[in-house]
Amino acid sequence: MAQKRTQDWEIWYPQAAATGLLFARGRVDAGAEVMLVHAAPKVLSVVIRGTDGRVLAEATDLRSASDSPITKLTRRGERITREEIWPIENDLGLPVLLAGGEAGILKEWWHAADRSEWRWQIELYNHR
Repeated sequence: MAQKRTQDWEIWYPQAAATGLLFARGRVDAGAEVMLVHAAPKVLSVVIRGTDGRVLAEATDLRSASDSPITKLTRRGERITREEIWPIENDLGLPVLLAGGEAGILKEWWHAADRSEWRWQIELYNHR
């Protein structure tokens, strides 16, 4: 049986400890170009690795430009950009990474017009 191709998204908080701390490392299907991150650090660095461990893309010291519960990371070739978002319908179905590394799929999102509250659902799936 052929091994499923995956990629690992590593999110680092570079301003913690002496050399930074790993915030999350999540494994998703290969080819993912966008990753949502819940409660991301204000400054983060990202490394995307292929199944073989080779670095596919990376970015360092990406800073938050606004306050939001969701950060959208977008890969364009070897580069990664950061955007703080309040998800809309087009974002449903995207992978979302939680602190620690659990990766799920964003299924639903709602927020108040004044952004004082929000409700969301993700789907988590695993197999052995």
